Amino acid sequence: MSARELLRGFQRSHLAMAGLSLLALLLLLALAAGVIAPQNPYDLAQLDITDGRLPPGERLGSGALALLGTDDQGRDMLSAILYGLRISLLIGTGSTLLALAIGLTLGITAAWHGGWIDALIMRVADIQLSFPAILIALVLLAVFGQGSDKILLALVAVQWAYYARTVRATALVERGREYIEAARCLALPGWRILLWHLLPNCLPPLIVVATVQVASAIALEATLSFLGLGLPITEPSLGLLIANGFSYLLSGKYWISLFPGLALLLLIVSLNLVGDRLRDLLDPRLQ
Repeated sequence: MSARELLRGFQRSHLAMAGLSLLALLLLLALAAGVIAPQNPYDLAQLDITDGRLPPGERLGSGALALLGTDDQGRDMLSAILYGLRISLLIGTGSTLLALAIGLTLGITAAWHGGWIDALIMRVADIQLSFPAILIALVLLAVFGQGSDKILLALVAVQWAYYARTVRATALVERGREYIEAARCLALPGWRILLWHLLPNCLPPLIVVATVQVASAIALEATLSFLGLGLPITEPSLGLLIANGFSYLLSGKYWISLFPGLALLLLIVSLNLVGDRLRDLLDPRLQ
């Protein structure tokens, strides 16, 4: 299915189109955070503790308008959310792409070679999938510590098995198709059959799984950061911004957690809407 056909498929669903538009807007805001954000939340020279916990609509000591208020460190919430969106999207997308590459390689290798290679890869994947994803991530982060690179590796470790099992199931079906048998009869090299014939036909279901897994990775990173095991305070993702304001909810400082929570909710909902529509368009059984 071409990109034009996919777009037409989205246009036939108002809900999917709303999700795609919202996702495009959030991506644009994240990419342009360094330009449109009123403040750099990472620059300590721009932060003033006396501006801490200002309500929405108040002005900072510098005279700038804090449209969404400030947190306990005097950080403008709008700026923090824009930069937090960027971090959450980078970690969610980066971990998904890495896990996709690993899972695709292992899954298609297992389906193509079979035998003990297939059994070994699938048993490792079964063991990984038998544990809750958050438990594996918590153990890995407890061992390796905080940091964007550490949480990226933890998210890759909990995602790769999904892709490995998905691509193996698809490849086992495709391996018995006539075009694969014809390629073998033509004595084409095995690597060429894998790359040029088998792999392209295994990608559609992986695209759907990857879209949904990006949302899952972002939600898991937010959960880990909320628990204090994800990113450090100097790199506030949306989950960490929510955690920073959690202790102030009962005192009426709702905006510190509310607005990052809404941004996280909109991001995850838009990704799920796009993923659901892709599944409907790319899965022939749902046509």
